[in-house]
Amino acid sequence: MIDHSTVQIVFADLQDSIVALSGTNSPDVIRRSAGVLATVAQVLDIPFTVSVAPRPGGPGVIAELPETSPFVRGGPCCWDDRAWREAIAAVDRKTLVVCGVTSEIVVLHTALDALADGYDVIVLVDASGGMSERTENAAFRQIEAAGGTVTSVASFVTSMVRDFTTPVGRDVITALHGLAG
Repeated sequence: MIDHSTVQIVFADLQDSIVALSGTNSPDVIRRSAGVLATVAQVLDIPFTVSVAPRPGGPGVIAELPETSPFVRGGPCCWDDRAWREAIAAVDRKTLVVCGVTSEIVVLHTALDALADGYDVIVLVDASGGMSERTENAAFRQIEAAGGTVTSVASFVTSMVRDFTTPVGRDVITALHGLAG
């Protein structure tokens, strides 16, 4: 089991124009999975950040994410953005859940740097998208070899909430039904 009070979530590059480029999960699957994760974060009061790549016309964050000011970074890794890294450290929750597009770039580098900095890292495959199955799987293997966990939104959420008869449990299982396409 995972204690949700140790968790914080990063939504990385979940921007309309970038999500559309996923060659692994469809944009609909990514949006639905990220939306369910965002709902569960609100139910369980899990802090989150949104990190985005600079895009012409602004960030264009997907509508399924909660309203927040995104961190705009200049490179391929959230960890390289000092303001974002300071926000993560200030929360003082050592389990970092990462999802985004692309798995081979922002997800991989953020996960590896967080692991190197002492965080436990969980990457959610259904709320992420890669350039190809082959390259995405290579990134996931790298993350696992470095000590990270690669799983799904449903598996992650049900590792935190195991009783669906409580009010919170009912809210969580209702949110998980949103994963069905």
